[in-house]
Amino acid sequence: MFDPAQLAALAAVLRSGSFERAAQMLHVTQSAISQRVRQLEEQVGTPLIIRSQPCRATEAGERLFRHAEELQLLEQGVRRDLGLVAQSEDETQTWPTLRLAVNADSLATWFVPAMAAVEGVLFDLVIDDQDHSAEWLQRGEVRAAISGSPKAVQGCDCRPLGALRYLATASPAYIERWFGGGKIAPAGVRVAPVITFNAKDRLQTRWAEMALGTTVTGPSHWLPSSHAFVDAAIAGLGWGMNPEPLVSGALAEGRLCELVPGQPLDVPLYWHVSRSVAAALKPLTASVIRAASAVLRPIG
Repeated sequence: MFDPAQLAALAAVLRSGSFERAAQMLHVTQSAISQRVRQLEEQVGTPLIIRSQPCRATEAGERLFRHAEELQLLEQGVRRDLGLVAQSEDETQTWPTLRLAVNADSLATWFVPAMAAVEGVLFDLVIDDQDHSAEWLQRGEVRAAISGSPKAVQGCDCRPLGALRYLATASPAYIERWFGGGKIAPAGVRVAPVITFNAKDRLQTRWAEMALGTTVTGPSHWLPSSHAFVDAAIAGLGWGMNPEPLVSGALAEGRLCELVPGQPLDVPLYWHVSRSVAAALKPLTASVIRAASAVLRPIG
């Protein structure tokens, strides 16, 4: 059996990146954190933390870190089943931290209400493209993920959430400048500036192939922010694929226009959750499905 206080110390160091901040998180002295981690390392017979800036886990430390998270989640589930909810600030120190992989556009459009509807949990979000978020689950670094893949990760359950609709949008001034205000043609798209979230973002290329029959787009601005992505399109920096919930107002006001009206790109999203904590995460799963259904479209 591992000492819960020692596991908590290990988790705090790895989550905060230092022994000092871990001590502040757990309201103990730094020497107490060091002693607990050292005792845990002596018990397992191997180093658990690489003492760097920030501190990082060894392979054994990462495994124990995941074990500590799972224990917290399971204990929280038992407390919930018994009706034992936190009544004071001190009791909130027992809240488990849940690490999830979420794509930026879901976070910007519908995922925050899903988190807000679940009490007694602290969230640690990893932001990654929906085509790559499941990789975090495969590596065991998160407990659940929003992914574009309908294929369940090994050891996980998969639930469909719906499709997030994207529209190819740009400002009227941009369309006038780069396309003469007329029909959007492949030749124009190959030279007109485009906005790309990051190197993993293939939405602009996918839409251009679907709507115009070309995979070649113009030079790119790189802008890893969902809301700034919209602002950049409104400002005329380039065209890009924006989530419909984020641009509906700007479209209605005429600050943005669709490059090719009636040519949306729907991206299906799925909720993957590790079976080891699926029961403990039932409230979150229900909240995620409910929040997604209010914004996402049925998967066609």
